[in-house]
Amino acid sequence: MKEATITIPVIEAQYDELTETDRRLIDEARQATERSYAPYSRFHVGAAILLDNGETVTGANQENAAYPSGTCAERSACYYAHARYPEARFMAIAIAARGTDGLEVAEPISPCGACRQALLEYETLAGRNVRVILAGRDRIYILPSVRATLPLAFTEF
Repeated sequence: MKEATITIPVIEAQYDELTETDRRLIDEARQATERSYAPYSRFHVGAAILLDNGETVTGANQENAAYPSGTCAERSACYYAHARYPEARFMAIAIAARGTDGLEVAEPISPCGACRQALLEYETLAGRNVRVILAGRDRIYILPSVRATLPLAFTEF
């Protein structure tokens, strides 16, 4: 038996250290939290995806009393992005959230497992890494790829 260690590369940054493109993507994810429908959890999540055609598509979590019929912000954004621009490929995704107090969460949140797997499909389709930017009020994490969020990912082959 052999023990292995899996490490995930993460860059921790402050908002003012980011490129204009990354700040704009985070801003759009933060604005998307305002379009969340979260009457049950009161936890509002927004996502913004930058496409290689220059477009940015956003999504927000949408809850439903018939849990788990709702959908997360990340899947809302990625499904809409591909439905709207099927030829475009994902470049990056930013994710932001507001807690039950209505304020931006201090620490970055990460996508759930279902969203990680869905986003991995689009990273595979893109044929390149899709950067993941997780934005909190106090710090921002930047991961080089969706695969970094799901190191033992299920893939077709």
